[in-house]
Amino acid sequence: MFKRIQTLPKHKQHFYSLAFSVFCMTAAAGFSFLYLRLFDKNPVNVTLIFIFFLILVACGTVKYLYDILCSLFSVLWLCYACDLSLNGYSLTFLGMSAVTLLMSALTSHIAAQSTLITKHEKHLLNADMEKIRANLLRAISHDLRTPLASIMGNSLILLDNYQTLDEKEIRKIISYVHEDSNWLINMAENLLAVTRIKNDDLAIVSRDEIVEEVVGEALQKVEKRHPGCIIRARIPEDFIILPMDAVLIEQVIINLLENALSHSGSGDAVDLIVEDGTKEVSFTVRDYGQGIPEEMLDKLFDGTPCTAAHNADSQKGMGIGLVICKTITAAHRGSIIGRNCDHGAEFVFTLPKKQGG
Repeated sequence: MFKRIQTLPKHKQHFYSLAFSVFCMTAAAGFSFLYLRLFDKNPVNVTLIFIFFLILVACGTVKYLYDILCSLFSVLWLCYACDLSLNGYSLTFLGMSAVTLLMSALTSHIAAQSTLITKHEKHLLNADMEKIRANLLRAISHDLRTPLASIMGNSLILLDNYQTLDEKEIRKIISYVHEDSNWLINMAENLLAVTRIKNDDLAIVSRDEIVEEVVGEALQKVEKRHPGCIIRARIPEDFIILPMDAVLIEQVIINLLENALSHSGSGDAVDLIVEDGTKEVSFTVRDYGQGIPEEMLDKLFDGTPCTAAHNADSQKGMGIGLVICKTITAAHRGSIIGRNCDHGAEFVFTLPKKQGG
């Protein structure tokens, strides 16, 4: 509670502290009056009632002024209600003040430590953001060169040799241009998806979405781009509702499915498995192909180009697609990993459930 108050403007902090102090003292006086009417005039029990509410005041207000004023009010009320002597007045006031000041100091210390931890976490997040931006730019610069060079080269061949090429060769060159153009369009969709994420702190506008609907939309788009593909989706029968940006999560699922279809080197079906956990929901995309080269496993999400030992065309698009997946899952406070399994490779990303849900 105290941490939340500290995030308010100064005048609101004091207004809230004053209102909360008045409420606590009113409640303490009411409970103590009711106790005195129903039971005996035991000042010890009445004092315990006020000490409880004084602790609440110490935990829910700023500065020590409110604690001292509430302690003074408590002692005056006890003197009036329980007929305490002057000596009892001084001793009780000092005792209550000591309790409230101690709780205030402890609360302030905890809040200060919490603020330091928050700043440290933000610093780590900013460092991670800078790394993600750098990896994204590197992946874009690498993956843009290949299709653009291919389009330029094929179009130049077509222009210079149009009269000497037969119809079959012309259609083949045009099909290459179409393929690379289509890939550039998909890449543009990825980049447009990333622009939905605010640059300052990877913030997104999320709302509750039904996981089955989001997965269904992604599957429809993949099937349009890859006619005849076989994807086996396994989703829990119970509705799963998660806070997310549906467009971004669709893009993650599309990227992972297209990677599995295009880069696995296998014509077998691809599995999409959704599992409902206690605190998070996991999404697994598994293929049954050649797997991920061992030297790439530690560099899947940093935009590093594939090695010369593997065909660059066969891996075209993996770099930027996976970097974008990493960016989107990080913005959702989730995680993503890629690994080899017994008969291929799998990518697993998780999304946290709503707190308190």
